[in-house]
Formats: sequence, C-alpha cells, structure tokens
Amino acid sequence: MAYKYVFGPVMSGRLGRSLGLDLLGDRICSMDCVYCEVGATRDRTCERRVYVPAADILKELALWKEEGLEPPDMITLGGLGEPCLNLDMETIILGSRRLFPDTPVAVLTNASLMTDPQVRRELCAADVVLPSLDSLVGDEFAAVNRPDRTITPQAVAEGLLEFKKEFKGQIFLEILLAEGINDSDENLGLLQDFCKRLAPDRVDVVTLTRPGTVKGVRPVDGAVLSRWRLALGGGETRNRERSGTGGKEMSLERMTAAVTASLNRRPQTAEQLAQALGADPERVRQAVEALEKMGDVTRRDDRGQTFYHGTGHVIED
Repeated sequence: MAYKYVFGPVMSGRLGRSLGLDLLGDRICSMDCVYCEVGATRDRTCERRVYVPAADILKELALWKEEGLEPPDMITLGGLGEPCLNLDMETIILGSRRLFPDTPVAVLTNASLMTDPQVRRELCAADVVLPSLDSLVGDEFAAVNRPDRTITPQAVAEGLLEFKKEFKGQIFLEILLAEGINDSDENLGLLQDFCKRLAPDRVDVVTLTRPGTVKGVRPVDGAVLSRWRLALGGGETRNRERSGTGGKEMSLERMTAAVTASLNRRPQTAEQLAQALGADPERVRQAVEALEKMGDVTRRDDRGQTFYHGTGHVIED
C-alpha cells in the first residue's frame, strides 16, 4: 500500500530505525533553512491549524502496523514541515503510543514555536524531543534559518529553557553548521553558555551530509566540527546496526512505495534506504533505478556519493 503521511523507516543516528509521520503534507514551515533536506519551504508561516487531521495519520499508521513488518525503534513526528504547526500534534502522539505501546515517540522541531505555552504542553506527551538551534547571533540565525519575521533566536532559546522545566522526557539538541554562515566564535561562545543552562540529554553538532536547499552552501571542515563538538559536548552520531528484518519481507510494490515516500522527504543513497527498510540492497537499488527511469526520483552526486530524492525536492540556485 502507498502511504501519504507514513514514511520510512529511515535510519537515524540518534533514533535508530525511525518510522516517520508527516504532520503537514507539504513543505509548510516557520523557517526556510538553507540546508533543509526536504527542499525549499512552500509556505512559511507560524499559523497553527489542523494541516492534516490526526484521524488520517493514525488510520495510515494502523494499516502500516497490520502489514506485520518489523516494528521501528522510534515513531517520529516530522515530515515535510514543522510538526508543531499542526494543532492535532498531541492527539497524534497519544494515538501513536496506543498503536505501538512499546515504541517511544519522538518529535523533530526547529523549536520556533517553543515560545507558545500550549505547544510546550503538547510536546510533553512525547518521549524524546529533538529541537534545533543553529545560532544565537541574530544575523547568522536569519541567514542560516531564514525564519518567519516574528521569530528571534533569543525567544527560541528562552522557550527551550522553559520547556526543559516542564518536560520529563529526553531532549536531544542539534546544531547544524554551514561554512561561513553560523560557524563564528561568537556563536560558539553563546551556544556554550546556552547549553550549560539547558543541560540537554545530548548535543549533536553536525554539518551538511546531504544536498540542502541552496546551492553553494557548504559543510564545515572536520577540524571546525571537532572543535565545536569538544566545546559543546557533542559527539559523532552513529547509525545503529541491524542484523535482520525480524518481520515479513516487503513485496516489490510495497518497497517501491516506501522508497518513494521516503525520498520525497529526505535525500538518501541506495545503501541508506536498504539499511533503513531492512531490505536487500540489490532489490532496493533496482527499485530506485526503476523509479528514476519513470521520472519519480532524480539523482544528484554530492561529495562522492549518489543521493536520490523525490521530484518535489527543490534546490535554489
């Protein structure tokens, strides 16, 4: 079956095999980050409403469960945009937990709506929250995240600090560095102070590893990354290894649908797709190449690797 809102699993260094739920259904976000792996934002907004009803998402999740595939390590709310924009977010978290009582629920967020007490309260229903905060320097924040005009890095930071007081689960903070944009010593110093105050469960300092939204945006080099990780306590993330699928093998039709849904939201190599789906790499490669011939996915060579992405992934010049 082809799913509209359930995608993956995707292999995540922090979350293992993560089954994704798309709460927006389109590239709707409060930011338009230059590195975003799903492509340029179509609608930049801070308006909260029911973009995709909880009933639609949970119906698909129940059908996915009925397929009898290996359960994921994590169910992750994310997808094409900022999940906190969806007013049904808490219902989706609680519904996911009812369907998969033994699987933790995570939320990927750019943290921009942490300023809203209602959003913070809803997020408290999750097991893991993964906020990002790439710069506390105003012009850097604007350049790397390109946020809605109402968003400031100081307000986001204060919202995160308030959330930490309320949340009983784990917080995994991510900081993504782009060369010459937000890798300044000023930003490093401000984020050092902030991380001491927030005291998250882990800090992940990363750089671009997949094609982003804007051509010419480059990753920082290894020396810069290591210095930031040492200063902020962030270590390298590593994918969890899996020894087998532990469930039914996907049909070719089901695998093709899963590959398409996954690549529409995140550029990946054929090897990454195979690991995440727990499928034979050669079968995955055949599915990807067939989709490429049909024009449903395209390829892009980046830093010595071939990434495939859905045709809706837009890269700016």
